[in-house]
Amino acid sequence: MKRLFPHLPRLQHGLMAAAAAATIAAAPASAQEPLSLDHYMDMETVSNPRISPDGSRVIYTLGRIDEVNDRRESSLWMMNIDGSRKRHLVDGGGAAWSPDGTRILYTAPGEPQGSQIFVRWMDAEGATSPVTRLENGPSNPRWSPDGNWIAFTGRVPDRADFAGVDLPSRPDGSTWTPAPKVVERAAYKRDRAGYVDTGWTHVFVVPAEGGTPRQLTDGNWNHSSIRWSPDGSEIYFTSYREEDWDRPEHWQESEIYAVDAATGDIRQLTHRRGPDGGPVPSPDGSLIAYTGIDAHRDTYRNVKIHVMNRDGSGSRVISEGYDRQVGPMTWAPDGGGLYFNVNRDGYAQLHFVSLERGVSQLTSGKHMFSMSSFADDGTAVGVISDAHEPGDIFRFNLTHPEATVRLTEVNEDVLGHVGLGEVEEVWYDSSDGFRVQGWIVKPPDFDPERTYPLMLVIHGGPHGMYNGSFNFAFQEHASNGYVVLYTNPRGSTGYGTEFANAINHDYPGADVPDLMNGVDEMLERGYVDEDNLFVYGCSGGGILTSYIVGNTDRFRAASANCPIVNWISAMGTSDATGYMRTFEKPFWEDPAEWIDRSSIFYVGNVTTPTMFLTGEMDLRTPMAQTEEFYQALHYIGVPTVMVRFQGEWHGTSSRPSNFLRTQLYLRKWFEKWGTHKEKMAT
Repeated sequence: MKRLFPHLPRLQHGLMAAAAAATIAAAPASAQEPLSLDHYMDMETVSNPRISPDGSRVIYTLGRIDEVNDRRESSLWMMNIDGSRKRHLVDGGGAAWSPDGTRILYTAPGEPQGSQIFVRWMDAEGATSPVTRLENGPSNPRWSPDGNWIAFTGRVPDRADFAGVDLPSRPDGSTWTPAPKVVERAAYKRDRAGYVDTGWTHVFVVPAEGGTPRQLTDGNWNHSSIRWSPDGSEIYFTSYREEDWDRPEHWQESEIYAVDAATGDIRQLTHRRGPDGGPVPSPDGSLIAYTGIDAHRDTYRNVKIHVMNRDGSGSRVISEGYDRQVGPMTWAPDGGGLYFNVNRDGYAQLHFVSLERGVSQLTSGKHMFSMSSFADDGTAVGVISDAHEPGDIFRFNLTHPEATVRLTEVNEDVLGHVGLGEVEEVWYDSSDGFRVQGWIVKPPDFDPERTYPLMLVIHGGPHGMYNGSFNFAFQEHASNGYVVLYTNPRGSTGYGTEFANAINHDYPGADVPDLMNGVDEMLERGYVDEDNLFVYGCSGGGILTSYIVGNTDRFRAASANCPIVNWISAMGTSDATGYMRTFEKPFWEDPAEWIDRSSIFYVGNVTTPTMFLTGEMDLRTPMAQTEEFYQALHYIGVPTVMVRFQGEWHGTSSRPSNFLRTQLYLRKWFEKWGTHKEKMAT
């Protein structure tokens, strides 16, 4: 079938972009060896630094790879506020100090199974006690203000109304097939969880020294985003406690509620069409901040920050005129506003919203700046990364957050003697007046007089944002002689609602010129080999890759990883049923738009050798989507291969060994169909 998008011309080499001046992140000095996959297995991560209430100590999560068991594991470490005396505490993660600083809670594998809550005393003895022993692991644990209780959310099983049938009696000692799973809900499965029709997430409290959890919420609803009131009398949460909550017309709906911690009485605080959530009470308990937006039919809109009185009255927007994403919010100690992290314009910065003066940006720079916690004196800690630094913990003061002090260097032993490629930021013009940001990763020994094969990498989402920080996968491709281009085409977040919503009812399609103009910009620079252009991406990037090969032959080879290729069949098999609402009408009323946006209907145009990498357990972009395109390419005789990753849900890299395989399979496929290896040899 030929193309069905009349407004999108068949993409050829002639699409040209007007390039803007680029910002270059200076590469480290020459080192002894190139980056390799062996280095990946030695890399560590730091996350979630939590400063003690008195500001003297920091607990953080250290992540590493367990090569023997092919998994990622985490442990809690502690250091003094100046970075000294780094020491291991316990295995686990998600630490939080008790209000008086005498204990921490954390989560770790426990009995009878899965993750459980533990408490460790922070004295010389360091005694540790399990707090929960649940069949379904707890999540989102939070200390009560007096430190006597821990609130958490947990899964409560139920039974479908249409659940059982009475079978005839069976012979003694017989083994019959287990009973079927009975499904009644619209959303009955979730990637990385499996089939979830038989339970609800509720709010619990448990004594901090351990004991029997007490369930505070009830009903056939899910509850999330819990926060204690400062006086400890109630817990705020997000839900939508209506009988018809799962009807399509309510897909955006959520409200904020309060549950009495002693009696379980529930009161509703917000009453508005649209999603309201993430309640955060002020230090004195008089106000509650939250995020929300009016109901809409757009693909994407940024939320607004609201505050309301404790009883739900007097709600007002305090972020008027601000149009970027809002990260988790933390009140300033004086209650004058809230701090939050924001991914914007390809980087991340710390922001503050005042109750009276709106939003202000507190940091700047070519980095990913993320504050995690602060003490009452304003001493704060967070994680900062940039183009050549994977991420470390820094200390700063809220009065001058730009003045940071580095506390960790967890990957200096791995990368200190490794030569990394230069990372160059680039902006260029695309169609319809849009400007697009991207980054170029060059080989460490880059020579502008040579030509290099190009990898175009497309992010997922589609509402996501690539950034200018360290990316091992891209640096490792560059160390093998590729120039890597990754960009944020329209639909990406971080550039405002208009940019993110520009793909509304036109995805994939509207964003393709942004990607192709980026390739043209690279060709204009003169150091990219136009005969060796390659493209790949996963999830949303796989969707776009499969669409691109049906609309241009400019790429030598492609890898459409974990894609959706047929929106009609995907809506009956994917857990992402919300995509159905991004179409004007259901496909049974008018299939034209669904066909227009499904790459399977352009498969007759494909001449590009195309590989597929997909996890066998994927419920987001199910394996059947890959199989549809793979079978069609086989039918028409286009070279193709399907790589079915074991032990993977959505994506191909949750297991360390599968990350290594992903890197190697990509280059093996591109080298099979490219000519760059032969050119380099001559």
